[in-house]
Amino acid sequence: MDAALEAEIQQKYTVETITDMKRWTDKLISFRLTRPDGFRFAAGQFARLGLPLESGGQVWRAYSMCSAEYDEFLDFYSIVMPEGQFSSRLAKLQPGAEVMLDKRAMGFFQAERLPAGRDLWLIATGTGIAPFLSILKQPGEWQRFERIVLAHCVREAAELSFQDEIAMLRDHPLWHEHGHKLQYLPVVTRNAPGGMLSQRVPALLESGELAARAGIEMSPEHSRFMLCGNPKMVEDTHRQLMKMGYRMTRQNAPGHIVLENGW
Repeated sequence: MDAALEAEIQQKYTVETITDMKRWTDKLISFRLTRPDGFRFAAGQFARLGLPLESGGQVWRAYSMCSAEYDEFLDFYSIVMPEGQFSSRLAKLQPGAEVMLDKRAMGFFQAERLPAGRDLWLIATGTGIAPFLSILKQPGEWQRFERIVLAHCVREAAELSFQDEIAMLRDHPLWHEHGHKLQYLPVVTRNAPGGMLSQRVPALLESGELAARAGIEMSPEHSRFMLCGNPKMVEDTHRQLMKMGYRMTRQNAPGHIVLENGW
């Protein structure tokens, strides 16, 4: 590679170190990177991470931050695809290994794009919960809404990661007085434990079961939605919400829904 071109590429990223790696299941991992001084992001955004290829070159993938805007580290959550160029390599790494980090955070999946409302619904499948963990670490969101519902839909109960962290959010000193606002609703679509919600999110919305379980009546006047996860879930849930009278937030037309595809 031309030396000038290589120098230009290197100016676009930093090389960070993995300081922690957690394996939730054989297909789910979370990991922590060092954070360079100049890296800034808004809760809900994603970063591009890169790894070198054995044959030369690099492979890059986008990951939403799980950490807070003010944390001195960067946390991420990933599904491991055995045939995936990036995640299969990532899963083999240990603390001390290095990962490339694009210097710019990207994306527009932020709660501030939603107009004020009474209830904030955060609906995720799989690793789509990652940006919500970051959003829930922003004191301002706890103040903007009277009630916050985090619904996390997975296939198997073992995939309900971060339950302890979610529970601890209610007692965080920065928003302790608002901690009672958060309600966590796990959804498991295969072999669900007794009493747990077990249908896909669109069906739970259509039947009214999701709202009933939360004890909150949904309405365009009061309800705001953020959707992140499997593209099929995002599409079907968006369609269902539209049938219920909700609309997307646009640049010059505030609505009820913001969404992002993510695994």
